[in-house]
Amino acid sequence: MKRNTAVSALPLLILLCLASGKLNAEVYGTPIKETEPQDTIKRVAATDTVRSRKGGTLDEAVVTGFSSEKELQMRSSLSTVEADRKYIEENFGGSLMQSLSRIPGVKASVIGSGESKPIIRGLGANRILVAENGIKHEGQQWGDDHGLETDQFGVESVEVVKGPAALAYGSDAIGGVINLKSGIIPSKRFGGSVNLFARSNNESIGATGKISGGNGRFWYKANGTFINYADYKVPADSIQYYSYYIKLHNSRLRNTSGREADGSLAIGYEGDDWRTSLRISNVNTKSGFFADAHGLEVRMSDIDYDASRRDIDLPYHSVSHTFVSNHTEWRWNRGTLAADLGWQNNRQREYSEPVSHGYMPTPPDALERSFRKNTFTSAVNVRQAFGTSTLNMGANAECQVNRKGGWGFILPDFERKAFGAYVTDRTVVNENLILSGGIRYDYGDVNIHSYKDWFKTPTADGDSVYMERSSDFSKRFSSITWSAGVNGRLGDFALKANIGKSFRMPIAKELGMDGVNYSIFRYEKGNSGLRPEESYQIDAGVVFERGPVEASFTPYANYFPNYIYLNPTSDYKEGLQLYYYTQSRVFRWGFEASLKWRFLRDFEFDADGEYLYSRQLSGEKKGYSLPMSPPWSASARLRYNLPATDVAKGGFAAIEYVVVGSQNEVVPPEEPTPGHQMLNLSVGKSFPLGKDQLRITLRCDNLLGVRYYDHTSYYRLIGVPAPGRDITLMAVWNF
Repeated sequence: MKRNTAVSALPLLILLCLASGKLNAEVYGTPIKETEPQDTIKRVAATDTVRSRKGGTLDEAVVTGFSSEKELQMRSSLSTVEADRKYIEENFGGSLMQSLSRIPGVKASVIGSGESKPIIRGLGANRILVAENGIKHEGQQWGDDHGLETDQFGVESVEVVKGPAALAYGSDAIGGVINLKSGIIPSKRFGGSVNLFARSNNESIGATGKISGGNGRFWYKANGTFINYADYKVPADSIQYYSYYIKLHNSRLRNTSGREADGSLAIGYEGDDWRTSLRISNVNTKSGFFADAHGLEVRMSDIDYDASRRDIDLPYHSVSHTFVSNHTEWRWNRGTLAADLGWQNNRQREYSEPVSHGYMPTPPDALERSFRKNTFTSAVNVRQAFGTSTLNMGANAECQVNRKGGWGFILPDFERKAFGAYVTDRTVVNENLILSGGIRYDYGDVNIHSYKDWFKTPTADGDSVYMERSSDFSKRFSSITWSAGVNGRLGDFALKANIGKSFRMPIAKELGMDGVNYSIFRYEKGNSGLRPEESYQIDAGVVFERGPVEASFTPYANYFPNYIYLNPTSDYKEGLQLYYYTQSRVFRWGFEASLKWRFLRDFEFDADGEYLYSRQLSGEKKGYSLPMSPPWSASARLRYNLPATDVAKGGFAAIEYVVVGSQNEVVPPEEPTPGHQMLNLSVGKSFPLGKDQLRITLRCDNLLGVRYYDHTSYYRLIGVPAPGRDITLMAVWNF
């Protein structure tokens, strides 16, 4: 029994044209041209002076470049890291967040082998704001089994803000920001690249490509990506789901295969003192749910899940995400005015075999749930320099409309509106001291609609009624947030500190959810009495840099007076454990540390580590940690860089040792997770291909095939180990 979903023709049309490019730099205030990709995380932003078309000099612009860690520390009092296109390719995983998970403090909540969600310093879901070129990405990120709907091959660089950034972005940035950038102006009249890749564990194969060009004023870029992957393998013959033991066929998780087809198109125009761009993208995915853990009814299924490891059978979900955005910017002497408009349409459908459950009769079709969300976004920002100070003023607004469908209920229809306005200032006292601060006001409301079951349920008095799962209600929220920071240099040291308050509105799921979440193996119930979530935080950092040695240490702490989370109970509903949303006081602290040493000209050694402690200070789980808190981890890498020649760009060979500590600070029904160690290898080399370059990268993760558990994976609850050995091959042709 199989079902097919339509795949958008947009990526196919684009890929017929195609290739995917080598874009790697960005200027605030004026465009810059493409550059050859750098060879590491961009930890930097150097300042430069850029001339306008009229020949005048603009204000100093922040240029994403390749400089020192100290310079990055002087850029912002927040903890910020940037990763370029080449870094993403060399660390390619099954999803964008898996590719970025080597950055200290950043993790991926893995969903199967082709999807994941970001976790920053232990916080995820709606506490991490994902932005595309500055506009908030809005999908169905409330779902534990819903991945990030974006094409990682269409991203040119990624800025990661570790810690609260609500001052600039508003609610949902209480834990950090993942800003996906693709705004570099093509330097050639015509160019691009083609990228082919494959992975061994889930037999993934894919191709992506980009073409781009311009004539000095007008420019364009187009991108297309296709990926197909099979059921992924784990180093286990069986797993336990509640009291059931499930035997795996050839160590594969049944029905975890999937496919993806993405496309994007961008056009822009550069005037003398203004510029504008229009971007359209579409992401289409279809992936199966692990069949043996999607409710116990699947045991009565007639589907032969072992017939093919590439079939996508019931249960599965399909997602289509369309994003249209416009950015327009006007420039004058030492100032800019920027405006952004965005529209997003997200359609998610979940299909399951129509089986009667409880008092529900056999459904008429396989569409269990569908969600249609339209999001409208607008933002305006004015930046003006006065002497040694730079003033930023801005406002943004958002409207969401979400509608449900299907025979299964979990989330009611809702609308959400939000508005925020802010003012920030950054003053350069001298070359060794910078002060910054700001204040923001946010207002928002959520309107929840009523819903009754489509079937009757018997009551205690012998009657039968259509049970109400959600009632009509509205909630309004507002808050004032603030932040103050300092950056300084002292000899070989760069220092920074930031203190502030952040705010997050409860989302519709937390307020009105009421239903079975098979994919996370529980029954979840919302709480209409939740208050806004607030956080008081301090973030600091120190960097030492002398010659070939760089070292950094970034401690942080935050206090939540009313942290929102799903509290597990000992009760069961519809055969699954009942969880409900509640609030408690929470204190968290942690740090990231790193060391880099360049020696013998062509060798690099670097080591990273991170630690997080969290504790609930009130409520039923007082004294416990927070659910799915990541354990401490550390890694060390030795890399040899092959020297470049007149015809080739060189290459590298690297070995990485990773150690992850055990996690015994759990919230029942979580199980303690033992620690593990593993080795990773990677090599890469560029070869001349006519006048162009062909870059080949080979990577082996978990070289020794160690069996371990990922504590932040939602499959951890049913004892599914992380994937075993995985070999990735990637070839990139830039032309």
